[in-house]
Amino acid sequence: MAGRSSRTAPNVVVLMGGPSAEREVSMSSGAECAAALRQAGFDVTEIDAGQDLPARLQAAAPDVVFNALHGRFGEDGCVQGMLDWLGIPYTHSGVLASAIAMDKTLSKQLFRDAGLPVADSVIVPTDQARREHPISPPYVVKPNDEGSSVGVYLVREGANGPADIGAQMPDKVMVETYIPGRELTTLVLGERALGVTEIVSDDWYDYDAKYKAGGSRHVVPAEIPADITAACQDYALRAHRVLGCAGMSRSDFRWDDTRGLAGLYLLETNTQPGMTPTSLAPEQAAILADMDFPALCAWLIEDALCRA
Repeated sequence: MAGRSSRTAPNVVVLMGGPSAEREVSMSSGAECAAALRQAGFDVTEIDAGQDLPARLQAAAPDVVFNALHGRFGEDGCVQGMLDWLGIPYTHSGVLASAIAMDKTLSKQLFRDAGLPVADSVIVPTDQARREHPISPPYVVKPNDEGSSVGVYLVREGANGPADIGAQMPDKVMVETYIPGRELTTLVLGERALGVTEIVSDDWYDYDAKYKAGGSRHVVPAEIPADITAACQDYALRAHRVLGCAGMSRSDFRWDDTRGLAGLYLLETNTQPGMTPTSLAPEQAAILADMDFPALCAWLIEDALCRA
């Protein structure tokens, strides 16, 4: 199945949807990417990644897959392993980088070992985090292996009780020291860190702030000191390399601007950044790299074919 066909443009399958908690976001991302790839001249088939995915991929016989899945299965190395087994090139990172980046504890340890600044955190039983403060507030409670602010709880300083954690959360959660200040993010394309976006929201930068129109405001490039911009770019590129990412990744930061460079912390690196109308990656590529959305999607396809 692998390899280029004799067609003028590669036959592309866009994988979207899937079984994760981020299915809705993935469906939006996939539809946007499929439309952009058609505009760029590719022959595109859209597939909702269900249990029949291997059979549907064999029937579609793509030259390359554009992975627009988010969360478990699509972002954690599972679908990447399936595509490797089928011999189909695909966009974004491979099995190992995807699996490590999705595991917040493991990726944090690698970041620490590489000298990158990360917030202190512990893994505790979810029932414990419901009963008592695992660490002194303020802190954040999150799943160890989800993204897009799915199931993220902020316990503020002076809170009377612990987080009111929903039943959908796993048996264990990460409890992370809350870093006050500003929300920053940097996109890496290939071996280039583009720059920094600041995300400004009315309150906590949660799921709605990320994905609903008007939920947040993006300042591109971020109006921050030059040394903070340079540090974000350096940390993002180093994180991309430490994890072994390919294609595109986006690293998120918190910056306590009262502490200068010492207040900058790497939160996590996303191997499958969102590709919706309100997403950060296409916006940064357009403004900082003069790469519109169809061009960005086409670059990811060509990158995947070159790596194959």
